[in-house]
Amino acid sequence: MMGVSRKDVQYVAELARLEFKSEEIDRFTHDLNNVLDYVNKLDELDTENIEPLANPVHIENALREDELEESLDREEVLMNAPDKLHGYFKVPRIIEG
Repeated sequence: MMGVSRKDVQYVAELARLEFKSEEIDRFTHDLNNVLDYVNKLDELDTENIEPLANPVHIENALREDELEESLDREEVLMNAPDKLHGYFKVPRIIEG
């Protein structure tokens, strides 16, 4: 197993243009090595007969049936419009052409 050294942490910090105190580099080195130890422990598991999955919890979309409903009256909708033209909302032009 290959671990993370202080030099590795300093190199990555330099690439990311981050500055850390010596004790922070020590802590990051320790933490990253703990992560790698855990990943190596997971690597020991027998996953031969386990199917890959995208989500550990089965999720199903809760869709409702489309139902035909009466729409709003156009004139009633446009009553509160600040500006209208030919039965539509009139809005400021945003693309100049």
